[in-house]
Amino acid sequence: MRVLPMGPTAVLVEELDAPPAVVGEAVRRLGLAGVVDIVPAAETLLITVDRQEAVDTVVAALPAAEHRESDQGDTRPVEIPVVYDGDDLAEVAERSGLSTADVIERHAGATFRVAFCGFSPGFAYLDGLPPELHLARRATPRTRVPAGSVAIAAGFSAVYPTASPGGWHLIGRTDVVLFDVRAEPPARLTPGTSVRFVPR
Repeated sequence: MRVLPMGPTAVLVEELDAPPAVVGEAVRRLGLAGVVDIVPAAETLLITVDRQEAVDTVVAALPAAEHRESDQGDTRPVEIPVVYDGDDLAEVAERSGLSTADVIERHAGATFRVAFCGFSPGFAYLDGLPPELHLARRATPRTRVPAGSVAIAAGFSAVYPTASPGGWHLIGRTDVVLFDVRAEPPARLTPGTSVRFVPR
């Protein structure tokens, strides 16, 4: 573990032995005084506090949080129904050396976990994509990807919560609403949440 100061009231944690989202949730459950925000990313964790004195408390708690067993309570995955008819499904199959049926089977057979959120409100990066489906982003991004598009890129899968530009490979679509400003929380998928895709 490597801890870097980010100004007087924040630290960036690198080189973790556990997924940043899991460590972040462990820190959150400790209920440390002064913690304002915990933001996991692909390989780092940013923790901000409301006063400089709280930084030392957070840093001292990190080793235990890093090795604390996950306690997610109800760990049943969020199930997302998918119609696997994405514009890039055939290309993904060809580049992976698989049939389209194999691509669907592997994607739907995996259990994903939200590693972190970003890019746009409600956009969750889902870790757990089978290695044979790891493909670099498209060389030319689309100017508009429809809301509900199920996609893959690198080692992640995701669902576009709103229409936006995007460079991921589209393999399907869902009607599930993943971001609603009137809901609490607005994002259906938060760091640490388990997810499974169900073909329909």
